[in-house]
Amino acid sequence: MTASDSAAGAATTFWSGIRAGDLDAAFAVVDPAAEVRIGPAGVLGDATHARAFFAETLTAFPDLRITEKSSLTGDDGTTVTEIKVEGTQAAPYLGALNQEKHLDVDQVWFLRTEAGRVRGISAYWCQNQLYRRLAVKRLDQVAIVAGGTT
Repeated sequence: MTASDSAAGAATTFWSGIRAGDLDAAFAVVDPAAEVRIGPAGVLGDATHARAFFAETLTAFPDLRITEKSSLTGDDGTTVTEIKVEGTQAAPYLGALNQEKHLDVDQVWFLRTEAGRVRGISAYWCQNQLYRRLAVKRLDQVAIVAGGTT
């Protein structure tokens, strides 16, 4: 088995777990010390930070659908996956109060793998697009409440 095969397998396991809402299955292939950089959400840290991000996402969007648009694994063990994330908001998310808005955002995720374990997770998407989908009108005051902003 090549590094590329091992990395692709780890990425498949990770995304299958996330799609199923099974964080234990997804994070079974993630090293606890993995370097995590989910820039648009302001998440920097290790696997516990990534897991908390996905737990918040699954709670906020109980009907979450993740569609893989493309995936490519390089010889260096990095898998780049382009996905579409869709769902209807049911709880506060990344500072935006629940307004039951539909979310559909394209994202790109990088999983860096060594010896079959994910050792790095990075993600990119347009945070302004995400906030527009959630009907956030002012980016300087993300949370929206009845009668104004907080």
